[in-house]
Amino acid sequence: MIASNIRFLRKQENLSQEEFAERFGVSRQSVAKWESGESVPDLMKCREIAEYYDISIDTLVSLSLEGIDMNEKTTDGKYIFGMVKVTEGGRITIPEYALEVFNIHEGDRLMVMGDTARGGIALAKISLGNIFHKK
Repeated sequence: MIASNIRFLRKQENLSQEEFAERFGVSRQSVAKWESGESVPDLMKCREIAEYYDISIDTLVSLSLEGIDMNEKTTDGKYIFGMVKVTEGGRITIPEYALEVFNIHEGDRLMVMGDTARGGIALAKISLGNIFHKK
């Protein structure tokens, strides 16, 4: 998985192997070997790559990212906007493209919903008027 994930992450940013190599302080040949599966980055380099892309090392080495376009709209209006990291105090930063698609601006209110059985959490833009409106 790591070979295809490194290639996927590099291509998501439209980087050449040379540009990717420069970003992580390695040679273009190293990147080519990683992508072909001929070799793998050492643990510290995996950590650096994972941190840069805000993913876990486990995701980098074992979960297939290939085939996911983080900004591509599906025919049913569903998106994958990418991953976010929870920071101190439970804060997350919503990807800019998601803010654009859903017309979310500073001061807007979002409802947080979840399903523990499925391990999912979701945000929905709401208006307080919609919640308290009497029918």
